[in-house]
Amino acid sequence: MLIPALTNHGSQCGVDSRYLLAMKTPLGTKHVAILATDGFEQSELEQPLQALEKAGAKVSIISPQAGEIQGVHHDEKGDTFATDIRLDLADPEDFDALVLPGGLANPDSLRALPEAVAFVRDFGLRGKPIAAICHGPWLLIEAGLVEGRRLTSWPAIQTDVRNAGGDWVDEEVVVDGQLITSRQPEDLPAFNQKMIEVFAQGEGEPMGAGAVPPQDG
Repeated sequence: MLIPALTNHGSQCGVDSRYLLAMKTPLGTKHVAILATDGFEQSELEQPLQALEKAGAKVSIISPQAGEIQGVHHDEKGDTFATDIRLDLADPEDFDALVLPGGLANPDSLRALPEAVAFVRDFGLRGKPIAAICHGPWLLIEAGLVEGRRLTSWPAIQTDVRNAGGDWVDEEVVVDGQLITSRQPEDLPAFNQKMIEVFAQGEGEPMGAGAVPPQDG
């Protein structure tokens, strides 16, 4: 089943609808990138995407390949989702925030691609908000953005986070400046709520030890 991007993806978005109603459309001027490839955990892409659209954001799925990407439900094949922009054509300057879904294969493949790592690093160096869940923080590690940061992830990669200088904690959602992290699909309601709050705030301090924001132009 092909799921088209940038449409109304339904009401089950893993965030309290009363909260969204109260906030109305706090992300009405925001353009958010979701970076993913084959093997992403479907709920960790689909539910944040739905929550962001309900909050008024424009959302684009960025992927190394054009066409569609394959989601999974843990070990079972899920739906395919249409991508919006090929990674080599995507410019971090055009986006206000970034979402990194998990799944095992998805971030493992992306962290091996220099262009994907550079894309993530650029958001961090600019102080743009990044929300990462499950194995998504593998990309933060590869991009050099976790040193000195308090964050969480899928528990199996906590040693990777600590070895990269991060302060790993076992909590459903952790916010450190413009970085939002969660452990697993069950954390999505809290993850989505904090994601919307932080994305609405906009840019903050650059991430990464000794980070210097890139010069535009």
